[in-house]
Amino acid sequence: MKALIYTFFIPLLILQSCFSNQEQKHTDSQSDSKDSLSTDSLLTLIQKQTFRYFWDGAEPTSGMARERIHIDGAYPENDQNVITIGGSGFGIMAIITGIERQFISKEEGAKRLDHIMDYLGRIDRFKGAWSHWYYGETGKAKSFSQQDDGADIVETAFMAEALIIVREYYKNGSETEKAIANKADALWKGIEWNFFRNGKDVLFWHWSPTYGWGMNHAIQGYDECLITYILAASSPTHPIPASTYHKGWARDGAIVTDAKKYNIPMILKHNAPNGGVGPLFWEHYSYLGLDPKGLKDQYANYWDVVVNHSKINIAHAEQNPNKYEGYGADKGWGLTASYSVKGYDAHHPDNDHGVISPTAALSSMPYTPKESIAFARYLNQHLGQKVWGQYGFYDAYSETDNWFPQRYLAIDQGPIVVMIENYRTGLFWKLFMGAPDVQKGLKGLGFTSPHF
Repeated sequence: MKALIYTFFIPLLILQSCFSNQEQKHTDSQSDSKDSLSTDSLLTLIQKQTFRYFWDGAEPTSGMARERIHIDGAYPENDQNVITIGGSGFGIMAIITGIERQFISKEEGAKRLDHIMDYLGRIDRFKGAWSHWYYGETGKAKSFSQQDDGADIVETAFMAEALIIVREYYKNGSETEKAIANKADALWKGIEWNFFRNGKDVLFWHWSPTYGWGMNHAIQGYDECLITYILAASSPTHPIPASTYHKGWARDGAIVTDAKKYNIPMILKHNAPNGGVGPLFWEHYSYLGLDPKGLKDQYANYWDVVVNHSKINIAHAEQNPNKYEGYGADKGWGLTASYSVKGYDAHHPDNDHGVISPTAALSSMPYTPKESIAFARYLNQHLGQKVWGQYGFYDAYSETDNWFPQRYLAIDQGPIVVMIENYRTGLFWKLFMGAPDVQKGLKGLGFTSPHF
């Protein structure tokens, strides 16, 4: 199948003139000039352009997010119409951002979200859970690996996070909006979370109708999967017991560590080699809806967890032990899973190849606003068209290797839109944390939060 090739490019400064008065009504004291947008305008620009990945770039049959879009046209396995469940969950939240920021009308947004709810309800499901990938045209699951051809409860959790947000966003709206909320609620309640314990006190990532529990991948902390346990405990229809969180995810307390990196406490033991620090997306995916501000349980203050992980990345960029080009707290920083000079890699301070992934710093904006905004300005003013395209900043780059691929991944673009919005308004934190079933689940696991 012919690869998608996009032939036009809209530079940053041209797009500046396209902002409506509504989009520019909140401005800071910085002047708009040829070389510098106001911070507010810059953030709106980044959100608007990145949102287009999930709007203009959506797979047409499903209306959901393509796993990847390569502007350079080089697709592996001709998979340009393969959709991603987790990335589509992030994309649903990006669409709500688009509605709130008037990138699209309320009617356009509701129509797309209603279509997505219907699509999710008719494609292959496994014990109520979705697969990692689907063929958009047919709704049939695409294997992620040989034995991973069925349910992916972690990807399902990322989608469920969005479904709860859709329900909360629309539940008091018009009749049309209430109908969308009801569809989202039914999808959420149909997930059989307790099944994924396989009779044990831990959740398992995969189940296949062909291979059963053959993947045998227990989900234990700490990594990006916290939201899976939160939602499994919050389910009003198929909940897990609290013991599964404490014994499975928290490893009977072994999740806690006194380890430090760059003299910054990690607090929780990362699932990384030799007790190291993991990729930064671990502090994004679960927290698109789950508000870490003031969130505590017997193991951690989660605000400290997410902020410290971000600060470790900043400290690594400042010290720059490998002497890579373009590193620094006010330049390039942020290591996470993305495209890489070595293919695809989960970058972190102990696995650094000089590749910066814009989603890492931009999606950390609620945690490290000064450094994240400085990074956005560095990209805007110093790298410009090398790193910016039709759907916002490209997935990754390396100044050291003069490597600037024109490629996007849904799971990296989505958190940029959502976490910038959480920084600006807290929208998704308010919606998710206000959900009664989520609050009940968190309380049952021993969490406290300013939201309840």
